[in-house]
Amino acid sequence: MTSKQKLDIARQLAKLGVDVIEAGFPAASKDDFEAVKAIAEEIGNAVICGLSRCNEKDIRTAWDAVKYAKRPRIHTFIATSPIHMEYKLRKSKEEVVEIARSMVTFARSLGCEDVEFSPEDAGRSDREFLYQILEEVIKAGATTLNIPDTVGINLPSEFGQLIADIKANTPGIENVIISTHCQNDLGLSTANTLAGAFSGARQVEVTINGIGERAGNASLEEVVMAIKCRGEHVLGGLYTGINTKHITMASKMVEDYSGLQVQPHKAIVGANAFAHESGIHQDGMLKHKGTYEIIAPEDIGLERANEAGIVLGKLSGRHALRDRLKELGYELDDQQLGNIFWLFKAVAEQKKRVTDADLIALVSDEVFQPETVWKLHDLQVTCGTLGLSTATVKLTDADGEEHIACAVGTGPVDSAYKAVDLIVKEEATLMEYSMNAVTEGIDAIATTRVLIRGENKHTPTHALTDEPFERTFSGSGAGMDIVVCSVKAYISALNKMLAFKRRVPAKAASSSPDRTPVSA
Repeated sequence: MTSKQKLDIARQLAKLGVDVIEAGFPAASKDDFEAVKAIAEEIGNAVICGLSRCNEKDIRTAWDAVKYAKRPRIHTFIATSPIHMEYKLRKSKEEVVEIARSMVTFARSLGCEDVEFSPEDAGRSDREFLYQILEEVIKAGATTLNIPDTVGINLPSEFGQLIADIKANTPGIENVIISTHCQNDLGLSTANTLAGAFSGARQVEVTINGIGERAGNASLEEVVMAIKCRGEHVLGGLYTGINTKHITMASKMVEDYSGLQVQPHKAIVGANAFAHESGIHQDGMLKHKGTYEIIAPEDIGLERANEAGIVLGKLSGRHALRDRLKELGYELDDQQLGNIFWLFKAVAEQKKRVTDADLIALVSDEVFQPETVWKLHDLQVTCGTLGLSTATVKLTDADGEEHIACAVGTGPVDSAYKAVDLIVKEEATLMEYSMNAVTEGIDAIATTRVLIRGENKHTPTHALTDEPFERTFSGSGAGMDIVVCSVKAYISALNKMLAFKRRVPAKAASSSPDRTPVSA
């Protein structure tokens, strides 16, 4: 994600009411550093945390980024499981303990009073060794101890017992906060997180939509709503300070910015989470919604489309549009509202009724976009069975200058993309292309998502192996014309790639002594 997108998401997390925002890995790159710094400078109602490995360079860089926050935190980690210490770190237990102790001490010496420590792969670590290293970092000044199930191997009973054992056997534990960090490799991250909280953890590390390494992390929306539904009666009175009405907006923002689509049957935020198709279920819902819904969609900021008081159409004005968008969780400035209003009018001229799903697609197309380098001005295509498809594209650059190109291809989208390439003059490979209709009917708005890969000379390296990996860039577009929204999605991805290349020149993308490479 771009720095602007990360800041947008941080603002939304602040609206949600999260207690700690782990904003990034400042040592990863200059762009990551600037993004964390910008979040630290602006977001005032949450702890702003920077992640770092257990070395002085990472920790100093993290502090330089987060020190501008009202409540800054450094989160540092080192592996503690036998397999990690032997094969990855190639260090003894004694060496690992000394590194952890000295680096927590170093973080505190910089002036950071809030230091979080994680024994990576705690779920497969020796218990007695965990108690030892956690005791040492507490003595060194750690204020939060984060216990990760890094590979998602634990069952809920095991992870809950791990937290309970740490709480019972670690000297000084009563002076710090115990945290959980659960991966979803076996689909148990939410269950493990809840088990950890029930056993005494008072911080849980989660992500929106459960995104993360491999199978992902514990999902914020699942953990929060489980605690809201069952915390008082089953989890010993646990609760959070999350304003759940902002969950849907946060989910949509992360989905659009990351390009990682939420599966339809995803709990809480999936498209089918509040859909009832079975006749028996529909009968029960009509009689009493509580028969088949344990959560009301309104609780997470999702208004039922068939219960909205205002029906938007071509005669609707700005005030009605603003009010409806606000009900959906979108608080837009005047310029954003103005842009969306004209998109809304264009759709309303062709559809009798504009649905909530249509509005969400339009907002995503206008608001959740990267920094503009190129913008689609006009597009004309000719296609069919009588000859090759042709496309004429007019783009506007950042300076307002117009550029026109024509191309032929195997179809309307292919020819349009080739015309765009002639103007932009940047090598990019289309990796993925998908399209979905957001509503029923022939006049439905379509949303298109693409994933592209740039040329190899801008390939960064992986954090731990220093091996090159291919950076990809996602883009999305929405509209009633599937070719137009396809081109908008492609340009969105190109804009993200071009903005990244301008911040990270080719020479900086290779491994160098003065840069700590990390995985994106």
